[in-house]
Amino acid sequence: QVQLVESGGGLVQAGGSLRLSCAASGRTFSRYAMGWFRQAPGKEREFVAAITVSGGSIYYVDSVKGRFDISRDNAKNTVYLQMNSLKPEDTAVYYCAAARYLGIVVRTTSYEYWGQGTQVTVSS
Repeated sequence: QVQLVESGGGLVQAGGSLRLSCAASGRTFSRYAMGWFRQAPGKEREFVAAITVSGGSIYYVDSVKGRFDISRDNAKNTVYLQMNSLKPEDTAVYYCAAARYLGIVVRTTSYEYWGQGTQVTVSS
């Protein structure tokens, strides 16, 4: 069982930055691939970024490449999402998720555990 708790969301102007954190419970965090997803009002939850168990491989959706950076600290059981050059279209609830898998995981249905989400609002 893994429990995930996101933090770091908030209101920011376009062009600004936020850093999301996702703290995981348990001693097996390093066995889980991690991902960030987001869901805007009236839209389906979409993949944003993923990182492998070691942090050696990373993958992003095209719309955030060059602006977002996913990382993890297995000693602290935490995964991060640094978001720069934010745009109004980045406004959504952001979720972290964990999958018992060695590689990159993109599909929502492949993730076993989810956090409660943190709201990110980007004003124009």
